[in-house]
Amino acid sequence: MSEVITRFAPSPTGHLHIGGVRTALFNWLYSRKVGGKCLLRIEDTDRERSKKEYEVSILDSFQWLGMEYDGLYRQSEHVDNHKKYLQELIDKDLAYISKEEPKEPGMRDTVIRLRNPGKLVSFTDKILGEIKVDTTDLGDFIIAKDLDEPVFHFANVVDDHEMNITLIMRAQEHVSNVPRQILIWEALGWTPPAFAHIPLIVAEDKSKISKRKHGELVSVPYYKNNGYLPEALINFLSLLGWNPGGEQEIFSVKELVDLFEIDKINKSPGVFNVTKLNWINKEHLKKLTEQQRGKYVKQFIPSDFAEKNAKYLEKIIPVIFERISNGIEIKELIESGEFGFLSSDLSIEKDILNWNGKQDSSVTSKHLNSLVEILENINDYNADVIKNAVMQYADKEEKRGAVLHPMRYALSGQEKSPDPFTIAGVLGKEDSIKRLKNSLTVLN
Repeated sequence: MSEVITRFAPSPTGHLHIGGVRTALFNWLYSRKVGGKCLLRIEDTDRERSKKEYEVSILDSFQWLGMEYDGLYRQSEHVDNHKKYLQELIDKDLAYISKEEPKEPGMRDTVIRLRNPGKLVSFTDKILGEIKVDTTDLGDFIIAKDLDEPVFHFANVVDDHEMNITLIMRAQEHVSNVPRQILIWEALGWTPPAFAHIPLIVAEDKSKISKRKHGELVSVPYYKNNGYLPEALINFLSLLGWNPGGEQEIFSVKELVDLFEIDKINKSPGVFNVTKLNWINKEHLKKLTEQQRGKYVKQFIPSDFAEKNAKYLEKIIPVIFERISNGIEIKELIESGEFGFLSSDLSIEKDILNWNGKQDSSVTSKHLNSLVEILENINDYNADVIKNAVMQYADKEEKRGAVLHPMRYALSGQEKSPDPFTIAGVLGKEDSIKRLKNSLTVLN
């Protein structure tokens, strides 16, 4: 059996599309599974739209994802091959230069067309099954604007042949290209490779994922810059249209390689669910070491917030980490004001302190004094120990809120904040007791 060689062929006309990553991933996983090769071909012959900056972005994205390719091929460096095979078809009268009526003044009046035998083309798609197409209606279709400018269909066939591609796995929208390309393969005397067309990725409303409608969400840099781990994005995308079977949803890249099978790719579209992506990212974040977690959180904390709260920064990092699933949520959490309790300038209102007016000041005062005594007697001062000690006291009351609400508000000065045990753990023993005592003065 010949070596399996797959390819992914993006055009450098924009950042790497999330759908393209999924296509590349399936090619990459399959080639790794069978011990083959996966090549990257930059299709940069569109001189007007292709930009070097986008090629760099595409290569950077694959490096970030950890998807190393077994070879890089730039289409623009092989235009002589396209020209050679075009001329060969013309010389054999399998293609011809066609005089055309220009659509607009000044436009070219000749193109190169393939002589279409008008036959029934059939092929077995590894995902969609057997497909048959009568190519008669295609007529003698265009394969090049001139010898120096082949169209997509022709350049693709020549490049795939020169790269020894054995399997073309790409998006399902390319199925309609196959009949033309098979006719070109056959005209050149070559055997077409195998085909596998992957269902599209759609939004939750079943619309096609597009830059126009979904903005930055379609490009890899968005995820790279907003705290999504590459292994999490790979995990998520692998499950869009592919089902390994079983209940497991969190996979390492090695597990994905071991499990991947083309016949497990679904025929229906994969639904891009951001909530599911965030959950998967959170699960992968949990695998980070404490040091890695700290580094992860710090990169998304605004510098002014970090400087202002330097005293508490190391203590709040674990608090932030437990409450987020990506970098965007870190920024949102800080901007929400929930960490306003770090400020030493608190304004405590009596009515709010009294459980929003639900209890008498004498009761609130009793609980706050008891809390001061509890905290003073804790030696191993951390959120878990504080919670255990305080809850033993609060559980003796008819309603826990009678104790916990005054505690949280006295420590934070806010109606919206983390739980009182977390706050007390961040503030430290001395500052926590000081704030509880200061709140008692409001009740007098």
